Amino acid sequence: MKDSKKSVSREVGVEIGSICGRYFLNLEHLHYGYWEGGLERGIGNLGAAQRAYVEFLISHIPAGVKTILDVGCGMGSVAKELLGLGYEVDCISPSSFLAGQARALLGDKSEVFECTYEEFESQKRYDLILFAESFQYVDMEEGLEKSLRLLADGGHLLICDIFKKDVVGQMGLGGGHNLSKFEDVMGRHPFRLVEDVDITEQTAPNIDILDDALRSAGRPVAEAVLRFLADRHPVVFKILRWRYRRRLLRLAEKYFDGDISAESFRKFKTYRLFLYSRGGGGPAG
Repeated sequence: MKDSKKSVSREVGVEIGSICGRYFLNLEHLHYGYWEGGLERGIGNLGAAQRAYVEFLISHIPAGVKTILDVGCGMGSVAKELLGLGYEVDCISPSSFLAGQARALLGDKSEVFECTYEEFESQKRYDLILFAESFQYVDMEEGLEKSLRLLADGGHLLICDIFKKDVVGQMGLGGGHNLSKFEDVMGRHPFRLVEDVDITEQTAPNIDILDDALRSAGRPVAEAVLRFLADRHPVVFKILRWRYRRRLLRLAEKYFDGDISAESFRKFKTYRLFLYSRGGGGPAG
């Protein structure tokens, strides 16, 4: 039940984020932006940074890849770019809302499966399985076993995601598997490490942008809604505030009072691109 509630909360959050992102900022993607060069750090340039992220991902797809499975495809924007480059792409999304968005965008050019990666079954074999900020939601052991069954001979696994570092303390913003545990699990499966690229510096600015948005807009809006409810429905407001006081406190601590900053991100997290090939005795180093 707890996992079910968390999944529903995540889907609602993703749906709100995607609607607001497209309407207010004309964003096509849900992932982090890739900040480098002279691109000014700010929410107005987030769309450009997200496009740079997609270009970075695509630049690490090995030669010879023809078929791709995009796991956690978001609204289908990355898949659309891949299709435009001539790749054959299937997509997976556990979110009914996002799966619908992806189908509307991709049409009959791509098959979109509405399920978790662990639930996915297919007789097809893919040259590359892509996890762009989606591996953190997959059970590592089960996900890797699934990947071994779905990859063609000589196929590749491309993971670009956040990982937790082995440091004392905790960042206000969650997410990511433990890096040491990930490396240990990968070492026990027949994958050979081809590339390990650290892009923490290029992604950390997203956290300052998020923190600024939460403090400048998120908190004032939330406080205004609470004032409205207290004024119009005082009895109901008091009951709800008492009933959900602990949850409201946790949300406030996480999003408004927590340590959400690029500096904190660099301390507690690492953002990595890992490219593995199927076969061999584990990471080559």
